[in-house]
Amino acid sequence: MSLEPVSPSAPPAERGRIIRLPFRPPLPYSVTSRGRRRISFASLSFLLVVALPTLLAAVYFFAVAADQYVVESRIAVRSAGPVRGDAPSLLRGSVAAAQLSLDSNIVVQYIESRAIVDDIGQTFDLRKIFSRRRADRLSRLSLPVPVEELVRYWKGQVDAFFDTGDGTITVKVRAFTPTDALAIARAIVESSQRLVNALSQRARRDTLRQSQEEVRHAEARLTQALAKLREFRDRKGVVDPKETADRTLSLAAKVREQRLAAEAELSILKKYLRDKTPAIAMLEARIAALTAQQHALDAEVTASQGPRAQALSAVMGSYDQLAAERSFAETAYRHALAALDRSRADADRRQIYLADFVAPSLPQEALYPRRWRAVGLVLLIAFAVWGIGGLIVQAVRDHL
Repeated sequence: MSLEPVSPSAPPAERGRIIRLPFRPPLPYSVTSRGRRRISFASLSFLLVVALPTLLAAVYFFAVAADQYVVESRIAVRSAGPVRGDAPSLLRGSVAAAQLSLDSNIVVQYIESRAIVDDIGQTFDLRKIFSRRRADRLSRLSLPVPVEELVRYWKGQVDAFFDTGDGTITVKVRAFTPTDALAIARAIVESSQRLVNALSQRARRDTLRQSQEEVRHAEARLTQALAKLREFRDRKGVVDPKETADRTLSLAAKVREQRLAAEAELSILKKYLRDKTPAIAMLEARIAALTAQQHALDAEVTASQGPRAQALSAVMGSYDQLAAERSFAETAYRHALAALDRSRADADRRQIYLADFVAPSLPQEALYPRRWRAVGLVLLIAFAVWGIGGLIVQAVRDHL
């Protein structure tokens, strides 16, 4: 049924009537043929964009792609120093934690670098391991390849991640056989241990270098001071001028007392005896000898009555300078040794090592490739591309 408009010139009774007309089918070339065209184009595009890539992905992942086994290990860079609860120790602990974090990042970068490839390559033939015949052509390493291509492939097969929360490093290794994955994982741990040991030894040498230099300088200064003092003693013929001067002054005091006693005895004898008697002559000779001995002893101590080169007062001046230099050198040497001991203790606290608390183990099941996930991802991406393309085509048609 359809409505047909009534002419304005029609009678008033016919103007309100509804005229029923018979149903007429559409022409052969109309919307139906166009709809068939649109459906066929949509179906063809769906097959090309969605179905075909998904089918190819399913064929590759389920029939061609080789199994890859994964070995996971967890390591951590730790310090050998004890942890205490006082404020300076806590401050040093925060600095040490930052240093450990830096060292852990160094280990991660080392695992992903060419250096570890060269190191492990001295023991294992990585090109042979990554190009096994059991692997498909798209997954394996195509030979021959330069070392740069080997490093790029290594980064795809080895994944190292540093967790800042607990300070651990997780290393995952993929290979086409369980034994190859296990061997590479163990080699990575051993090579990382050698790297950490080298870093620890270098930090220890850097910490001790300055203290050892100070000890060498102090030791050379002390050796030079002792050599000068020994040369001075050999040249002057005196071991210790001060001690020699003390003994000389003590002996001079005794000689003076004896001379005074002899002079007193002589004055008494002169009152009762003649001047030329043997007793008086002996006392006078003794007094003369004691006086000469006293003058000789005084000349040894000061330069007032003898050659200056032989005076102990002149010798003591030079000796005191050399002795003071030796004393200063000994004090500096003791302080340098104490500083070296403290540096050694600090270096022992800063020593780091690599702890592999989750050791690599032999895998029993292949974890890669994840076939269903990969095919589903291809299907999702292809469907999204097809849907977006269809919307773009429809928008262009509507616009035209």
